[in-house]
Amino acid sequence: MAYSRRSVLFGAVGTTLGAAPATAPAAGAARRGAPPVVVTDQASKRILVLDARRSVWGAADPLWAFSPLGDGGYADLRPDVSWVYPSEAKVRRHRGRTLLLTCASFGFAAAVEFPTGRRYWGAGLGPGDDLFNPHSMEILPDGNVAVACSTGALVRLYAASQGQREVPYADAVLKGAHGLHRDRGRRVLWAIGDDELVTYEVGGTPARPALTQTSAVRLPGARPGGHDLFPVAGRHGRLWVTTNAAVFQYDIGRGEFVQDFPGAGRISRTKVKAVGDDPRTGQVVSTVPEVGLEETWWTTRVDFHRPDETRVLTNGGIYKARWWLPR
Repeated sequence: MAYSRRSVLFGAVGTTLGAAPATAPAAGAARRGAPPVVVTDQASKRILVLDARRSVWGAADPLWAFSPLGDGGYADLRPDVSWVYPSEAKVRRHRGRTLLLTCASFGFAAAVEFPTGRRYWGAGLGPGDDLFNPHSMEILPDGNVAVACSTGALVRLYAASQGQREVPYADAVLKGAHGLHRDRGRRVLWAIGDDELVTYEVGGTPARPALTQTSAVRLPGARPGGHDLFPVAGRHGRLWVTTNAAVFQYDIGRGEFVQDFPGAGRISRTKVKAVGDDPRTGQVVSTVPEVGLEETWWTTRVDFHRPDETRVLTNGGIYKARWWLPR
């Protein structure tokens, strides 16, 4: 079954995403009104939005789910070969729409309208191989979409504002490009690679965009292996940064990587794939690989911090987890 606009799952929650089933176990997060969690489940090849108040999630439990498989609106992206190892799930608001930004390691990248599953924009980057390995995405105020490609060692900015399919794009080289964040206040695009945290100025026109690198700072450690990049919701002017060795916050004003945030002793671990906080509660979610699964980068667990709790996806192969907080 293709979970798309033809099968928006709300189950017992009715019509409002975030309302819990009456039978949901009352975990600690529930008492503080936690938002849902969105995960990339590579085992089922789906993006799942899940109730944070449930301790264990099963195959039938998502509040909403997406997969392009079997959906004609994405057929030109060849999801049968490109939708392998979904690697990103971000939710963004753009001109009154809620969009899921999602990509997969074998070449799929798309911005998907929620809750319809309809396509805002999409591209196939060498579908069927990890030659590019799309790893993260961001949407700009003009509607253009950036994709970080780790194996391809580039950040590609598509003129997505001009149409759903073949559009011009601009490339910027970045070794091991893994994460992206649009800083509206500073009007720059942040990106993280193997060794550096960089900024790009977006130039040109919406129809013919251009990227110019404007700054670069070395990541901490001898061989850092930068991975996730996400704004700190509860502290303006900071970014979550993960490397192979640790989790940091980057203080933009001071130009420093710091670990002075609450719960750092438990949040900072090796090989954290995703991290982010809920501005209303201060609670943090993160994912790290779990030993003994089919792929070495998978986990069945989503870790909650402050307080420390765990959610488990039965038979899952989670890569990233984020709060479902459109921004």
